[in-house]
Amino acid sequence: MKAIRIEQTGGPSVMRLADVEVGPPKAGEIRVRHTAIGLNYIDTYHRSGLYPQPMPSGIGLEAAGVVEELGEGVKGLKVGDRIAYGTGPIGAYAEARNLPANRVIKIPKAISDETAAGMMLKGMTARYLLR
Repeated sequence: MKAIRIEQTGGPSVMRLADVEVGPPKAGEIRVRHTAIGLNYIDTYHRSGLYPQPMPSGIGLEAAGVVEELGEGVKGLKVGDRIAYGTGPIGAYAEARNLPANRVIKIPKAISDETAAGMMLKGMTARYLLR
């Protein structure tokens, strides 16, 4: 699986595409295959070190996708559900990941994955992230 990783803080050049292993979800977690990822201004703070993170680190807090696997004890979700989330843990810039099931919401049919993953001022955020 591919994910954007940072090994050190800095400008956009510190973001690297890497192969990462995603194991099975732990109890209370789900594995989600991302279909859309939201960019947020806070991502620039994590990348630059203004909000320090343990290194190496992923980046990104917001995305939408499809549930691929459920960890033990997860209720209210099933494989194939469309979900979105807007809080950590950090690491949304990835093809797939595990995260706590209690951090996600189901996406209503009337809302696209792209809209669910990017409902705030994403244009400005993307510009600041990449410059």
